[in-house]
Amino acid sequence: MLVDSEEALDTGLAALIAQDPAVAELLRIGGRPNLRKRNPGLQGLAAIIVSQQVSTASASAIWARVEARFPALSASDILATDDETLRSLGLSSPKIRALRAVAVAIDEGHLAFDHLETCSAEEAEQHMVAIKGIGPWTARIYLLFCLGHRDAFPAGDLALQEAVKIGFDLPTRPNPNELEAFAERWRPWRGVAAKLLWSYYGAMKSGKEAVPAGTEE
Repeated sequence: MLVDSEEALDTGLAALIAQDPAVAELLRIGGRPNLRKRNPGLQGLAAIIVSQQVSTASASAIWARVEARFPALSASDILATDDETLRSLGLSSPKIRALRAVAVAIDEGHLAFDHLETCSAEEAEQHMVAIKGIGPWTARIYLLFCLGHRDAFPAGDLALQEAVKIGFDLPTRPNPNELEAFAERWRPWRGVAAKLLWSYYGAMKSGKEAVPAGTEE
């Protein structure tokens, strides 16, 4: 089952709460999370890469310039464009390298987005992180928001770590490995738990919606 519609999200929330009643308090405080579905494929993955390690406003501005330059972004667009032009759009050198690596993988047939839809979260992640410049956070955010994978859980996300620390009264913020272990209780609905935790974190931070914070990869 994919969490790719509002109805599917409601089903997932009900299943998650039945499995772990403690998260009902997170839902009460944070409210029902937004689906926030993104387009799958290269455009969705490229937008996630662009958003790493910058503010939401900066990511939106950079992505707007990318979309204006490439209305229908393709692998050939990236491969045919020089670094200077890409930098002029606001892309850093690491992001340019990551986008080029993705474009090469697509061009050579090593990255098939349709194949990811039929894999488990772990299998799909391994397929993606084999591409240089794609780390676990990027892969899991893609699986969660572009495909709606119900069990993708980006344990390296800072907002999720902080939400679990606050929501479950932990003495310290869990590191990615610790959060990975903590989230096992929510399998196979870890993706729904992530959405709920972001919503809860947003409520705890002056009512503003939390967004995936990400880590350097």
